[in-house]
Amino acid sequence: MSRKPPTFDQVCEKAKQLPCSPMLLPRLISVLSKEDSSAHELEEIIMIDPALASSTLRLANSAFFASASPVDSLSEAILRLGQREIYRLAALSLTGRWMSVDVDGYRWEPGDFCRHSLCRAIAAEHLAEIRHLADPSTAYTAGLTCTVGKLALAFACTDWFADIRGHQTARNCTWLEAERAILGYDYTQTGARLLKDWRFPPTLVAAAEFQLAPHTSPEELRPLLATLHAAQYLATAMGAGVSEEGFLFSIDGEFLTEWGFTSDVLDEALPVVLERAFSVLHDRLTTGAVKF
Repeated sequence: MSRKPPTFDQVCEKAKQLPCSPMLLPRLISVLSKEDSSAHELEEIIMIDPALASSTLRLANSAFFASASPVDSLSEAILRLGQREIYRLAALSLTGRWMSVDVDGYRWEPGDFCRHSLCRAIAAEHLAEIRHLADPSTAYTAGLTCTVGKLALAFACTDWFADIRGHQTARNCTWLEAERAILGYDYTQTGARLLKDWRFPPTLVAAAEFQLAPHTSPEELRPLLATLHAAQYLATAMGAGVSEEGFLFSIDGEFLTEWGFTSDVLDEALPVVLERAFSVLHDRLTTGAVKF
C-alpha cells in the first residue's frame, strides 16, 4: 500500500495547533478600520495578550517616544503611540511569535521565515507609499502573512519534502508546481485557508492565494497584488531569509510593468527597503533567530 500525504483539511487542522497563532490580529484590524475607533477599544484587545501589552508599554517609554513623564498605563501608551504605530507593533508581535516556531521542511536556518516575511512586509509598505496603489498598512500586513501556508506545510508535511524536492529537481519546475504534484495542494492555498478560518479580511486571504499569480486575481485586488508581488521580488533580491525554495518561483514582469513597477522603480526602492529592514533587524538581518 503506497503512502499518501495528509489531506488538505488535515494539514490546515494540524497547523492550528501551532502556538501563538495570530488570531487576535483580525480583531485589531476590524477596530482600526472604523473611523470612530477609540483608544479604549484598542486597549480591550491589547490587554488580552500580555506580551503585546508589555511591548506596547515598552515602546511608549522608549527613547524615541518618551516625553518628560513615563507612561504606566495601556491607555496612555496607546494615545502616545497613535494607531499606526500600535498596528505595526501588534502585527509584528502577533505574527512574529508564530513565525518563529522551529519547524523543519524548507531547510530554513533559525529565523529565516520570520526574517524574509518581515523584509517582504517592509518592502510592500514602502512600495505602497511611493506608488499609492494600496494602503500601506494593508500592504505591510499582506507581506507579513501571505506565506503562512509555508509554515503550515513545514509543520504538517515534513516527511514529504524530500519527495517535493526530488520532483522539483527532476522536472525543473517551480517549487509551487512540485508541491501540487506531490501533495495535491500548495502553500498559497493552505495559507489562504488558514487566514480565512482565522477571520482575516478577504483582501488578505486573497493576497495569500494569488501572491504568485497576481494576473489571475480579481481585478479590484490587482493593485495590492502588484504591490505585494513587487515586494516579493525585492525581498528575494535582498537575500535575507531566502531558503531553498525562495528563488524557485516565477516573477510576472509584464504584470509588474503594467502597474508601474519598472526596473528603475524597484532599483530605487531596494536601498530604502534594505535600510528600513536593517533598522528593525540590525545584525539579525542575515542570520540568527528573530524574536519580538
